[in-house]
Amino acid sequence: MTRFDVALATCRVLPEADADEAPLLAALAAAGASARALAWDAPDAPFADAGSVVLRSTWNYVHHLDAFLAWVDGLGARVLNPAALVRWNHDKRYLADLAARGVPVIPTAYVDRGSGRRVADVVAARGWARAVAKPAVSAGSFETRALDAAVAPADGQWFDAALRARAMMVQPYVRSVESYGERSVVWVDGAVTHAVRKSPRLAGQDERVSEAVPVADDERALAFEAVGAAAAVTGAAPLYARVDVVRDDGGGLQVMELELIEPSLFFAQGPAACERLAAALAR
Repeated sequence: MTRFDVALATCRVLPEADADEAPLLAALAAAGASARALAWDAPDAPFADAGSVVLRSTWNYVHHLDAFLAWVDGLGARVLNPAALVRWNHDKRYLADLAARGVPVIPTAYVDRGSGRRVADVVAARGWARAVAKPAVSAGSFETRALDAAVAPADGQWFDAALRARAMMVQPYVRSVESYGERSVVWVDGAVTHAVRKSPRLAGQDERVSEAVPVADDERALAFEAVGAAAAVTGAAPLYARVDVVRDDGGGLQVMELELIEPSLFFAQGPAACERLAAALAR
């Protein structure tokens, strides 16, 4: 029997504070919904008592992937975003699905685990002056490193070791992240609510985020295009999304990531997004 309306799923040990949690709990209370924050990896957490479960700061899932996906599946229709989206979105090879549907995405080379492929060869084959390598399943800046075209021996050894453990991906380093910045466009319940500018973040670095910035028309359109493509691929509609976009050297817009599992939604910069999400959950 449901004893409270909404569980906000977090984890027992957060790698960093979740600035969204307190505002969302307050907004849910104001909307008349009872809510609790519970750790997905706590065996005795009473998720069974919740009417719905919202994935918010389950930021250790990449280290316990099979257990996490099984837990999400076990929640059935109560989980938001839906399990079909989680299973698709947890592996960044979803970018290839977006590209296949005509969504402009950042060029990406995928390297299978255990393939033994050298990152220097990947970068050279694409002709990139600088690149960024990261795991295909990753959160935050886990195992993310920038590489020069002349890959340093230490970087090559790091990639070789990483590839023995997991599939990797390599993308060009987009110079506009240092000026225009990577823009995170927040989408909640069918509307773009706000955007922030993020500075480049590599392994071991803290995230640096601006105040809210204006959302350009093409950024708004691309956010809707990416979210719509995700729904078409999976057959499941997201309640919330964060679309991280960059501009290439010609000013064209590309999706860097489409975050549908546990993205920070920057409620401090966009309080209306928090209220909109709480209202949707209260409904």
